[in-house]
Amino acid sequence: MRILFAFFAALFLFGFAPLPARAEDPVTPPVATTREARLDQLFVDLKRERNEKAAERIAARISHEWSKSGSASIDLMMQWSQKAIEEKKFDVALDFLDQVVTLQPAFAEGWNRRATAHFLMNNFGKSMSDIDRTLQLEPRHFGALSGLAQIMAVTGHKQSALEAWQRVLSIYPMMRSAQDQVGTLSEELAGEGI
Repeated sequence: MRILFAFFAALFLFGFAPLPARAEDPVTPPVATTREARLDQLFVDLKRERNEKAAERIAARISHEWSKSGSASIDLMMQWSQKAIEEKKFDVALDFLDQVVTLQPAFAEGWNRRATAHFLMNNFGKSMSDIDRTLQLEPRHFGALSGLAQIMAVTGHKQSALEAWQRVLSIYPMMRSAQDQVGTLSEELAGEGI
């Protein structure tokens, strides 16, 4: 009896390797192993989700994936830049973000964060340039598209803002702010056409 108890206790404490799933086993879903595969699946889930809160959780998981640079140094500079932005020390944030995009130019979130800092400083041209680079690296970046829409609206380009918000909704249909903006801008543009 003690041997049986010890066996089950060991299984509980140390775990055990489950038997591998057979290829024809329909119950076991495929596991997305690469970052790109995980993102692709998350975007499929985001587009299909019709519950706003569930969609927000999926969007947060996407943002978490985007934030992974693969470099501890870059991640640290991103943290420092975020703290500087929160403290409204935009020049300090830009110093860190300039280093991020120089050291890792294929890291879309570095460009997006720098676009955000420029936006907060009302440097719309520089923000647009960084948004463009972000979208070249990750065309589904709904945060960058939202920033683009905001810049278009602030600068009086309502039709372009509407189109950018519509692009956001094609990726993230349950984003409440995008839904609201599409409704508002559609009404304003329809009123201007009368």
